[in-house]
Amino acid sequence: MSIEKFFIIDSTLREGEQFVNAFFTTEQKIRLATLLDAFGVEYIELTTPAASPQSEKDCRAIAKLGLRAKTLTHTRCALEDVKLAVDTGVDGVDVVIGTSSYLRQFSHGKSIEEIIELAQTVIEFLTKQNVEVRFSTEDSLRSNPEDLFRVYEAVDKMGVHRVGVADTVGIGTPRQIYELVKELRSRVRADIEFHGHNDTGCAIANAFAALEAGATHVDTSVLGIGERNGITPLGGFVARMYSINPVLVAKYHLPLLMHLDQAVARLVNVDIPFNNYITGFAAFTHKAGIHAKAVLNNPSTYEILKPEDFGLHRYIHIASRLTGWNAIRYRADQLGLQLSDDAIRRITEQVKAMADTQQLTLDEVDRLLYTHEQAINGQVTSEALADHSVHLEA
Repeated sequence: MSIEKFFIIDSTLREGEQFVNAFFTTEQKIRLATLLDAFGVEYIELTTPAASPQSEKDCRAIAKLGLRAKTLTHTRCALEDVKLAVDTGVDGVDVVIGTSSYLRQFSHGKSIEEIIELAQTVIEFLTKQNVEVRFSTEDSLRSNPEDLFRVYEAVDKMGVHRVGVADTVGIGTPRQIYELVKELRSRVRADIEFHGHNDTGCAIANAFAALEAGATHVDTSVLGIGERNGITPLGGFVARMYSINPVLVAKYHLPLLMHLDQAVARLVNVDIPFNNYITGFAAFTHKAGIHAKAVLNNPSTYEILKPEDFGLHRYIHIASRLTGWNAIRYRADQLGLQLSDDAIRRITEQVKAMADTQQLTLDEVDRLLYTHEQAINGQVTSEALADHSVHLEA
């Protein structure tokens, strides 16, 4: 299966530029490309140089960086566009054209026969240029399957390295993606790339289904940014693959995910969602007593991902009515406090009672723990301890 050998094509600098808040300077693009390369993605896809003079300059600048990742640019199926793309020095050209009735009628107006004829002209040129060539249909899921396979089989015979399936409007389900890619796998020799939008929340599941069916390449972007709701997020895709077997993503420098997410979030002026895959602030936070106890005994009871593999730490939330004495014990040990189990249980009940009437902070729980230890050591009186508790509750 392809889940054992897959390649990431990160499109933050192409699809991501289509995100509503995105405006990347050349310096910012170089910084992101360098980070993505250090993370270990196999490909970095760039905006077509035909988009604007600055896009062309940016494409040339990144192609000259000497990255380990291959640089690609995404172009229309037009000879003038692909010639300009090759001239920038990229390693590959990703050609795309719409095949759904919507795009054929309201975008380029070409028939399937005309699409194949145009593809022949473009691919004949590209296959002589020492670049990787991908030919993708656009809006694949709303295209007539017979039209799709006619195009794919034709371009496969022309010698493309990859064919692309694009769920351009995010309409596909994992089952639909699996069946489409499986059928395509039986018809072409080329590698298969999947590009999935997240309009209905299926992008990660669809990418995985595509790999299960025989796809070899998956498009991602950092934080999933892109047109509308974006595409398969890099971190989410990594989390999905890690959960199957951490060995599958061992080739990537996982601790850089946090840096990538933070960098892109700043550049496009958004917050990393609290429930974001791996890097959200709540991703490795445990609160309920039964959860905390089990996690403290064995983290795998409630964690499918190991935070330390991503350079992160789990957090046991104890300032809550849901907290259990095991979590309070864990915090006391972290602070180096010598408290008996009976003392810990009394403190836990006090925390629960206080949290029933007010929102507590970790600092307030810590002060309570310190005060109890001081009382045990005779540094504060029992009256002072009672006063302290009343002060916290006030």
